[in-house]
Amino acid sequence: MDQELKATLSRIAGALDRLAPPAPAGADIRGAEAYVWHAAGHRLEAVSKVNRVELDLLQGIDRQKETLLDNTRRFAKGLPANNALLWGARGAGKSSIVKAVHAHVNREMGGPPGPLALVEIHREDIPSLPALLHRIRETDRRFVVFCDDLSFDGQDAAYKSLKAVLEGGIEGRPENVVFYATSNRRHLMPRDMIENERSTAINPSEAVEEKVSLSDRFGLWLGFHNADQDTFFAMIEGYARRYKLGVSSEDLRKQAVEWSVTRGARSGRVAWQFIQEVAGQLGKKLE
Repeated sequence: MDQELKATLSRIAGALDRLAPPAPAGADIRGAEAYVWHAAGHRLEAVSKVNRVELDLLQGIDRQKETLLDNTRRFAKGLPANNALLWGARGAGKSSIVKAVHAHVNREMGGPPGPLALVEIHREDIPSLPALLHRIRETDRRFVVFCDDLSFDGQDAAYKSLKAVLEGGIEGRPENVVFYATSNRRHLMPRDMIENERSTAINPSEAVEEKVSLSDRFGLWLGFHNADQDTFFAMIEGYARRYKLGVSSEDLRKQAVEWSVTRGARSGRVAWQFIQEVAGQLGKKLE
């Protein structure tokens, strides 16, 4: 009878082990350069290969590169650094510069993986940001928490939790964390949303102030704008040299003008898409 009871208890214990949630992924946060935060299960997933370009291939944004590079270097060395908001035109290189600067600083400091980890949090997972910060607060590694295309609409109240986490809460931002975000909007809110608050609130100035003060939590504001034609050509030619496409500058420029006209814009994204088209036609891989 005792043997039967032991066997039954063993089967129950085994079943409970199988039903239990797995241990959080990414418990070792030293082995990779970058991670993605998953709010479901509060887990970090290591990224084996980050989708990025080299810093020197990003043309026409030299001031933004130097400012963000200096801020990130100071942070990696344990010195004071600011949260950064990169705002402006679509495809102008906002997310590319964050990933490129992170890799550049890590390599300067002996990486990969380096002392600085990049953690991407999706915009819809912002309410779980306190859980992420709690997870990494007590480690001795430093983290750039990165949210791409951050913005808020309508009755979305997640911006309040983000405000508190960045600087206003009791715990505040951990010393080993800096927050970088990209957005098409300088104040992270659409203009009509801000104007609606102004027109309907009992105290318009206070209502608007609460909305736009989120962007004040970022010590660095870096603006990005569409490239002029010379800068667009510099992007194209820089990529062509880097990947040894073997096309003359004259032919590249002629094709690039036609490509940009069909896309209705000149930007780093459009330049990269053009280079992919040229490389594909030539039968070359971009490696």
